[in-house]
Amino acid sequence: MPLSKPAPSHVLSQFSLKGKTALVTGGSRGIGLEVVTGLAEAGANVAFTYSTTSAIESDALASKIASATGVTIKAYKSDVRDAKAISETLAQVVNDFGALEVVVANAGIATHIPALDYTPEQFSEIMRVNLDGAFYTAQAAGKIFEKQGHGNIIFTASVSAILVNVPQKQMAYNASKAAVVQMARCLAVEWVDFARVNCVSPGFIATDMLSVHPEEWRAQWFSMIPAARLCDPCELKGAYVFLASNASSYMTGANMVIDGAYTLP
Repeated sequence: MPLSKPAPSHVLSQFSLKGKTALVTGGSRGIGLEVVTGLAEAGANVAFTYSTTSAIESDALASKIASATGVTIKAYKSDVRDAKAISETLAQVVNDFGALEVVVANAGIATHIPALDYTPEQFSEIMRVNLDGAFYTAQAAGKIFEKQGHGNIIFTASVSAILVNVPQKQMAYNASKAAVVQMARCLAVEWVDFARVNCVSPGFIATDMLSVHPEEWRAQWFSMIPAARLCDPCELKGAYVFLASNASSYMTGANMVIDGAYTLP
């Protein structure tokens, strides 16, 4: 049982992921790439999925991280919007690695469109990737974890789940991430006998997703963030390692907000 009381151990050993296998969706760039790196640095063997990144680049990233950490890293092309495809990918990971204990549902996209202008296709695509894809990933993981009696699911949500961003208009993205947080809470209760389920909700992170925005937007964000800077993606690694490890053994259904106090004022 995931929430059963663990044997007493040194605190640093509780953070070790040595011998565990993890899967990260959307792990070839941005936050996902840092999560892959962090889990590997903590000792886990890591599989990650990619969709738009090339196979050559993804395999090169896997080799680079494996060389630096001494663990096994493998890239898989997969589409989280396709329930059958992501389920088959997770099954392949189990077959290739011999185990799967941690799944990070991280793949996501963002658009900035006024609500009156969304087409049904644009709205649906956000939901298909950010919400449907997160659920399909978690559902596939849950079936594996139920059979083996233990497992750990971590969703990448967003501060956009708990506030309305300005000046950009991104209702669909915000709604999708709010749904992810509530979904995680529901799954944490429903699957408590065989899996822990938690969320990480980052604030403004210095990734490609933000670099394309107008400078005036960035200036307004900085004026609203008490920390007065963006978060470097590597600053999120510790949170994911914590949630993936025995250091958080009694934690499920939580949403860790990491935002430089952006949501507080």
